[in-house]
Amino acid sequence: MPGTIVGRILAALVGAAVVVGPAASQTSAGQPPLSRVPADQVPLPPPRPEEAKGPAATEPAGKEPAGKDASPEGAGKETARETAKEAPASPIPEPAPLPPERPADVPSGPTPTPATIVPDDTACLRRLDRLGVKAEPVAPLADGLCGAAKPLRVTALPDGVVLAPAATLTCVAAEALGRWSTEVRVIAERTLSKVPQAFQIGGSYECRGQNHDPSAKLSEHAYANGVDVMGFAFEGRAPVTVGATREGTPEAAFEAAVRVRACGFFRTVLGPGSDAAHANHLHLDERERPAGHRLCQ
Repeated sequence: MPGTIVGRILAALVGAAVVVGPAASQTSAGQPPLSRVPADQVPLPPPRPEEAKGPAATEPAGKEPAGKDASPEGAGKETARETAKEAPASPIPEPAPLPPERPADVPSGPTPTPATIVPDDTACLRRLDRLGVKAEPVAPLADGLCGAAKPLRVTALPDGVVLAPAATLTCVAAEALGRWSTEVRVIAERTLSKVPQAFQIGGSYECRGQNHDPSAKLSEHAYANGVDVMGFAFEGRAPVTVGATREGTPEAAFEAAVRVRACGFFRTVLGPGSDAAHANHLHLDERERPAGHRLCQ
């Protein structure tokens, strides 16, 4: 086909040259006539539309080659599938390390409570004996978190001062009460000219919360570590009842003085004016606090 077209073009050009004559042998641009141009240098005409189709133009215009998804979604899915094939598999997580073995010397039982901790009362008991405190050991106390491992039943203080009724206390609390009683005797002689014959006890060991509140923190009474003194009995005169003395009287002066001195022997001292729960007695206990802090109100 291309050869036939070229032949026709050359024949037409030669014929035109013979008709036009010498005047047409030169072009306006000064170029030699086409009849003198070698045949292999003559430009070819544009190809026909069907000949423009190459190996890549086998599908109608606007369509993607067969076998591929022409939509953007399809392209995204194809890319995602290829990426998934190329991506390495996720590593399997390592199992969590096991905790270290429990040391053999660590006790496995429940946490000790005040009722199960056994103090060494040997030295304390010797001091009680020298003070003249009358006390005898009783069976260990245990009631849930309440209790005491080595409680004492204290019946009398130095100089024969009786506890009415007897108090159940730890040795530490009994010693503090005995030492304070010697100061009470001196103050009573100075302000009342009489010495006490008995301490009226309102309570000692009792498994309860502070201020008898079931939802409150356990009181020191729950550990036999506290005692309530309601008043003082004398021979030959009326007793002095805590919270019932009138201001300006010797009895009021005695009560105030013994209360102040109690702070030198007990870590907690509460009484009238502290709160409503302590309006009629002196609460004395040996609760330990950080840095030796004491509560005296």
